[in-house]
Amino acid sequence: MKSLAARPLFWLAALLAVYLCAPFVASVPQLGSADWASVDWTAMGSAVAVSAASASVASLVILAGGVPLGYFLARSRSRKVALLGFVVQLPLALPPLTSGVLLLFLFGPYSPVGRLTGGILTDSFTGIVLAETFVAAPFLIIAAKSAFTAVDPVLDDVAATLGHHAGSRFLRVTLPVAWPAISAGLALAWLRAFGEFGATVMVAYHPYSLPVYTYVVFGGQGLPAMMPLLLPTLVIAIVCAALSIYTRRQRIGVLPAENGDDEVSPAGRAPRAAADDLRLAFRLTRRLGPFDLDIAYTAATRRLAIIGPSGSGKSLALRVIAGLERNENGTLRLGATDLGALPPERRQIGYMPQDYGLFPHMTVAQQLAFPVDADTAGARYWVEHLGLATLVARLPHELSFGQRQRVALARALTRHSQLLLFDEPFAALDTPRRRRLQQSLRALQREIAAVTIVVTHDPDEAALLADEVLVIEHGRLLQAGPIEAVFEKPATMRVADLLGLSNVGEGIVRAQGEVQIGRDWVVPVTDEALAAGQRVMWRVSSHAICASPDGAQTGTIEAVEMRRGERYVRIEIGGVRFDVASDNPRWQVDTQHRFDIDPAGVSVWAIGAARESALEKTVSAT
Repeated sequence: MKSLAARPLFWLAALLAVYLCAPFVASVPQLGSADWASVDWTAMGSAVAVSAASASVASLVILAGGVPLGYFLARSRSRKVALLGFVVQLPLALPPLTSGVLLLFLFGPYSPVGRLTGGILTDSFTGIVLAETFVAAPFLIIAAKSAFTAVDPVLDDVAATLGHHAGSRFLRVTLPVAWPAISAGLALAWLRAFGEFGATVMVAYHPYSLPVYTYVVFGGQGLPAMMPLLLPTLVIAIVCAALSIYTRRQRIGVLPAENGDDEVSPAGRAPRAAADDLRLAFRLTRRLGPFDLDIAYTAATRRLAIIGPSGSGKSLALRVIAGLERNENGTLRLGATDLGALPPERRQIGYMPQDYGLFPHMTVAQQLAFPVDADTAGARYWVEHLGLATLVARLPHELSFGQRQRVALARALTRHSQLLLFDEPFAALDTPRRRRLQQSLRALQREIAAVTIVVTHDPDEAALLADEVLVIEHGRLLQAGPIEAVFEKPATMRVADLLGLSNVGEGIVRAQGEVQIGRDWVVPVTDEALAAGQRVMWRVSSHAICASPDGAQTGTIEAVEMRRGERYVRIEIGGVRFDVASDNPRWQVDTQHRFDIDPAGVSVWAIGAARESALEKTVSAT
């Protein structure tokens, strides 16, 4: 079916390809019949030189102004700038003779500019450059605009967090990344300028450029004299095409196959910061359209995680901490340092976005040397420690995902960053590799003194990589605190859902030491401090659910599933569902059994108590 569907496309492509190649084929027999004897080699050489020189000068002028203009058009969202972008592309749509007439209105001998300059801007080499610049500039401007639009803005963000100011980021990151496309646009602009006839013949008939000279010879000697004049243009076009193909092949890279070398074993003790008591305190406020972020917290440890669903503001919070987004009415302190008063390049932080933000034009060695005040000794340490010694000459596209993660981590650590920010660092990895790298990062966290914040939607990852967790949704803090406290006593059912907790629910205290957790089902609890009628959250340990022939409740097995190689059974008891790890072969779907619940395995707490604890930390942060 695929071959049948592709057949019409093939013939359409072949038809156009044949048409485009036919003129070159038709010119081959003309080599023998061309009038070589009557060629004025001196005049032709002069015309070639004029065209090559004027095209080169015009290209330099276009490059000097076209790159900034393309960048400005790519980054601006103003309607006026959009109109400017439309106007500067008009020469592409105008007939060349029309372009020449327009230029005469501006530079002609009877125009204000022409009278002011004594008419030297026409019928001169300067006139040729002016004509070629006007018609060829859009090729570079469009290429530059597209190239800058395609540059991932995350690269600029990462460069800022590595200490580089705006000018340095443009010259060392944005421009080099965009340069391949810009250079292609520059080549097209040069070729367009070299072959320009219509505008040139209107503005500067003398000195002869090659297109004008070809027109003059054709009018006097006819078609037999054309082949010698066409050869310089054909040779130049062939050379440019060959260089373009060679450059494109040089840029093509293949991502290497994933292997098992992503695991990192600590090989020594990393340099630690002088102050081990760094603590982060913040209130982050940012409004983006209808979304409003407003969260605050004072950390008690150096390892934090922010967890929440997609669109909850996790990544935005990280960007505000990094200084990449404005903290509109908030505060941000790391120890005694007011980070909120500093631009991102002066915050001494390491920021790792989801795709690690490696600069595509830099080798691993250049990536590690890129941070401002990068520590050479520290870079050597991390190269060996993270297993990067054999990769230092590779570009990012030659690295596996795990290798990229380690390079980004080493780059952040080469400046002894006091704050490391990880935005979904393992989201793109398969499960086995993700587990290995999570363990590796946890090992590194024990070696360094920096504060680390991991943004994730994976509760297991948060529990592994953090000592404290912030659960957020819709830009608001739902609960925060030590990992054990939050996971053991979620403030609400929504928090429990986001943490992936099972065997949790809401109930009502019916009497001292008794809580109703389902329809007409009251279970005993060891906590007798709660008042009758009080609404509570409860959690039942899976080990507290025991099968017994004389059990107080009848339960139905609703589902059996495997989780990470372990068999789990879902049991419905009194309208409540429980997940229990069990290898009991008798527990099959749709079978019924009697169960008891051990009161010692039931935890009960007042709804909102954990939430109030989080709010107390919010108040202390503000």
